[in-house]
This record gives sequence, structure tokens and C-alpha cells, in this order.
Amino acid sequence: MIKVAVVGASGYAGAQLCKLISRHDDLELTGLFVSENSLDKGKKISDLYGTLSGVVDMELQPLTGPQDIIKVADAVFLATDHKVSHDVAPALVEAGVAVFDLSGAFRISDTDVFEKAYGFPHEHKDLLKSAVYALAEFVDLKALRATKMISLPGCYPTASQLALKPLIDNDLLDLNYRPSINAVSGVSGAGRKAKLTNSFCEVSLNAYGVFTHRHQPEIAEHLGTEVIFTPHLGDFKRGIHATVNAKLKDGVTNDQIAKAYSVYGNKPLVRVKSGMPKLQDVQELPFCDIGFAAKDGYIVVCSCIDNLLKGASAQAMQVLNLYYGFDETKSLL
Repeated sequence: MIKVAVVGASGYAGAQLCKLISRHDDLELTGLFVSENSLDKGKKISDLYGTLSGVVDMELQPLTGPQDIIKVADAVFLATDHKVSHDVAPALVEAGVAVFDLSGAFRISDTDVFEKAYGFPHEHKDLLKSAVYALAEFVDLKALRATKMISLPGCYPTASQLALKPLIDNDLLDLNYRPSINAVSGVSGAGRKAKLTNSFCEVSLNAYGVFTHRHQPEIAEHLGTEVIFTPHLGDFKRGIHATVNAKLKDGVTNDQIAKAYSVYGNKPLVRVKSGMPKLQDVQELPFCDIGFAAKDGYIVVCSCIDNLLKGASAQAMQVLNLYYGFDETKSLL
């Protein structure tokens, strides 16, 4: 039985992780942590999320340092602020705890780009070099199982990369023209903390972070090409709908495109559709649904995920399953 803790357990992704861990008969949930100044410390997680009542009734403990985690866990999900993950991960890895980091602290390898994106310098360059970026469908299993520092993709990058990577890997795109990604996320992507900008009465469909969003360099690095990434806030709770426009190389056929996407034929959590996917088909589910159409040398790809599941907690659990050699869908379906 693998002992697992969750840091940032009171957030939306943290609560989803509690539910997934509770359904996994090879995992034991041994610690739920929040920041020392959190208003939720001392409360039961089930008092915050009624769906966990009678399922996970553990108390949320204040995290005083990495030793709190080391004492109770073999593995930990860090569903917390980027700076918190950056600060606690080194001691955890040194102590032999497998770290599954849902923050952005170890996603970007260039420390100058990282500092510009996240607003603070990266002080753990050796750990950054040994971290494995784990987009579940494409992660190198040998490298994954050889590390203790696993960096999980962001929600927008998951939807974007799963749409584009088969085309790029099969050399089907004319990358002199940057692929353009327009992605709309539900309000839960902004987190649980109340802000005026994510108040229901204030939310309207709008673009934000144009040319400045921190997920752009993550997407570009792990696809190996520059992209135009424009995120949007939608007036719904959960999910991401990404529409990708790209130029095909001369002579690329629909058969070649279909063959490229056949890489997902043995990937149980990606579903390639005959038409364009709907966001409602993936909400509350761990899938990524993909559809495409090509004409006159251009391709439009739509990719839909639940931002809290495939974009966060479900992918984290999928990667943990791969890491320990379990069925990758265990506790997810």
C-alpha cells in the first residue's frame, strides 16, 4: 500500500484528488495539507466538499515544512502555489518521496524564461534538470520511473499539446506559420479563492493574457515550436475547449492526418472523434476528446478536456499509475 498525501487539498484539484485516491485500492491517503495561513486549516475536507462526506472525512493540516509530508507519505501530490512547490520539492525528493507536482514550478527548463513567466528566480536548477515533464500519453516511462520529481502539464497545455503533437511528430505542419491556439476555460481554472474577476456576476467571455500567458512558453518548449496561444475565460464552471488552427505542408492528405492521430488508438483516455467534440462530453470525466477538419492546406483541430480532471487531478493520477506500474485508468473510470 502506497501512502499518499495531498498539499493544497482544499482547492478544486486537491478535492478531486481526494476522491480519486479514495477509489484506488493500492493507495492510502495519509495526509491533507493546506498553507499555515489558510482559513480552512483544522476543518474536515468533507465540510468544504459535501460530495466527500463519508468518503474522505480527514482534517486539513497546516503545512509547516516538508518534514510534515516526509513523516506520512511515500508519494505526494502538490496541488498548490508554484512557489510552495518550488520550495518544498527538493527536500521531499532528497527524502525519497515521489513528487507529483501540479504547479508550474518545474515545467519550463530555461530559468530565464521561467522567471519571466512566474515572477521569481528558480533556485533548484539541478532538480529542474532531473524533473520529468509527464504529459501522460507521451511520457517516457523509463525516464518517469527513474526520477522522484514529476512535473505535470498545465490544463491549457494538456489540451493544446494533445491536439498538436501527433501532427508535429509526423512532420505534417508547415511551422513557418505558427499554430494558433484559442482556448476557453471554465471559471474553476482560476482556483477556489474568491476574486472579483471570477465572481459569477462579473464573468463574461473574454480573452486575457494575450501574448503574455505563462502557459505559452510551456506549450512551445514541449512541442518544440513557437505557437500563438490566446486563453479565454468562459461563463461556465469547468472544462477547456481549445481550437487550434495550423498550416499543413504541401500535399498532406486526410489519410496522413488520420494515421497521425491513430497514435491514440491504444491510449484509453484520448478519444478521437469523427466530428468536432463537445465540451459537455468530457465534463466530470478524465478524457480528452479530439476532432479535426482539413481544407485547402489548413487544419482546424478541436480538443476538449475537463480542466480539473484531465487538465489536473486525473492526469496526475494517470501518471502516478504509470509510475508505479498500475493500469493507467485505475480509479479514473
